[in-house]
Amino acid sequence: MLSREQIIDTAIDLLDTGGEGALTVRVMTDRLATGSGAIYYHVGNRDELLDAATETVITAALATKPAGAQATPEDEIRVVALAVFDAIAEHRWLATRLTLQIIRNPVGPVTVGIFERLGRQVGALGVPQARWFDAASTLVHYILGAISQNARIEGDTSGVDPDADHEEFFDAASQGWQDLDAESYPFLHAIVGQMREHDDREQFLTGIAVVLDGLTHLR
Repeated sequence: MLSREQIIDTAIDLLDTGGEGALTVRVMTDRLATGSGAIYYHVGNRDELLDAATETVITAALATKPAGAQATPEDEIRVVALAVFDAIAEHRWLATRLTLQIIRNPVGPVTVGIFERLGRQVGALGVPQARWFDAASTLVHYILGAISQNARIEGDTSGVDPDADHEEFFDAASQGWQDLDAESYPFLHAIVGQMREHDDREQFLTGIAVVLDGLTHLR
C-alpha cells in the first residue's frame, strides 16, 4: 500500500538525481506505479511535496547529537551546523528549498526546528535574552550563506556549470589570482595556496568558531 513516506523518499531520490526539474508528477506516478490522485492525497501539490522532502532531510539532520555526555553548547552548535552542511552537500537541491522555507514559512517545522535547536545553545552560552534573536539569526544566516556555495543553483544558471569539478574550479580560480599583479593584489597572492588546498568543512567550522567567539562578547 502506498504511503506518504514512500512518496517523499521517491521525491528525494529524484531531486538528488536531477534537481527540482526532475521532480514531476508524471515521473512520480511512473516510479510508484500509481495515479496522480494518490500522490495529491498523501502530500498535496508539488510545492507541498518539495516542502515535505525538505522537512524530512532537515529533521533528520537536526536529530544529530554530539558524541559523549559532556557536550558543551559550542559542541551542540558545531554538530548541528555540520549536520546541515553535510545534508546540503549530499542533497544539493536542498539549500534553495531550505532558504525558501525559512522566508516563506516562519512557523513551519523546518524554521522552528532550526531556530529552537540553535537558540537553546545560544542561551546556554550566556548570551543575554535580549540578544537571543540577533545571535540565533546570525548563526542561521552564516550557516545558510556558507553552505549555499556548495549547493546546486536553481533559477538563472547562465554561465554556471552545476556539474563542474570542485578541485578544477579552485585550481583555475587560484591560477587566475596568481596571474594578477602582485603589487596591486598582495592579499590575494598571499592566500592563493590556501585557496587551492582548503577543505570546505574545515573552512565552514572556522566560520562557526568566529561566530561563536563573537557571541561570547555579548555576555
